[in-house]
Amino acid sequence: MTGAATLVDGAPMFALSEDQQAIRMAVRELVEARVAPYAGEVDEQARFPEEAFKALAAADFDAPHIPEEFGGAGADALATCLVIEEVARGCASSSLIPAVNKLGTLPLLIAGSSELKQHYLPQVARDHLMFSYCLSETESGSDAAAMRTRAVRDGDDYVITGAKKWITNAGESAFYTVFAVTDPNARTHGITAFVVERGDPGVSFGAPERKLGIKGSPTREVFLDEVRVPAWRRIGEEGSGFGLAMRTLDHTRVTIAAQAVGIAQGALDFALRYAQERQQFGHPIADFQGMQFMLADMGIRIEAARQLTYAAAGRSERGDRDLTFFGAAAKCFAADVAMQVTTDAVQVLGGYGYTHDYPVERMMRDAKITQIYEGTNQVQRIVAARQLLAGIQAELH
Repeated sequence: MTGAATLVDGAPMFALSEDQQAIRMAVRELVEARVAPYAGEVDEQARFPEEAFKALAAADFDAPHIPEEFGGAGADALATCLVIEEVARGCASSSLIPAVNKLGTLPLLIAGSSELKQHYLPQVARDHLMFSYCLSETESGSDAAAMRTRAVRDGDDYVITGAKKWITNAGESAFYTVFAVTDPNARTHGITAFVVERGDPGVSFGAPERKLGIKGSPTREVFLDEVRVPAWRRIGEEGSGFGLAMRTLDHTRVTIAAQAVGIAQGALDFALRYAQERQQFGHPIADFQGMQFMLADMGIRIEAARQLTYAAAGRSERGDRDLTFFGAAAKCFAADVAMQVTTDAVQVLGGYGYTHDYPVERMMRDAKITQIYEGTNQVQRIVAARQLLAGIQAELH
């Protein structure tokens, strides 16, 4: 499924296809009926959004990117972003179900053997089991090459020992893409990826982190105590893990941009309704020019972030050479927009916006993480700058 490109007066214009518009509306209707009504409760109780998971799974929106040959819906990168955006519009925590399923399984799709794909991907698509991504460690965040988790070859197996930090949906997911050092002397060329199962002996989880936002998506440490993994569960060649992790993030940063756009849109939607209903000085506050300027800026920023995200999604689907720049740019810009728009939404509501009685304060808390995970926005700016200095923008015109 791809967008329709047309020419108007010689200039290219992008628009969603009818199929993509249908996907958006199908997800929106599902979210409004079966996801958004539980978002506040999920946040208050800091519990996994079971209602959302069941609804998304029933409609095959929990992992829409899985190819049809493995029992999935076969959604392309843009359609997957539409799903994530619409879910995030109602509940940011729930949007991490399709987003993290893509993050966890993409290494298999990029570099996994036929055996590995055939074994795991149908379980995600048909059985609706979740897949998490284990890269970060306590002393290895932005500097992924500094990881200490070790994988030692032992006959037909690898024995993995270490701990992974900040793992989204840990404990809920059945499967984990784990990056570990197989050659400590080779630095980035000594890292390898594996599939670890929740039920493997030696796998355990830390207590859920107490977080500012996305409280419905559990974030926990994953402990690996001499976990024995058969060699067929290795993803790609030994030593290829670092490059695979970076290639994966090039694609999945686009999904975080989509999440950020969705959060921002949800906040603007609520702020617009409130501004038209709230009366001050005998008029709806939407009648006042200062409020109109604020709302206009919110809408303009969101649409700019949306278009950049969709452009990045197209490059993700095609595997364009400038994907690294566009993935970093979309994630960075959309996340900053989400933080600005949700903060402004709280301002629109005034004192009410600061209370748990209204959803915009939750959206503001949820938005913050989009500036941090899958590479902080400072790191995204470094990535984008390096791409520019390497001359990538010469290919954009």
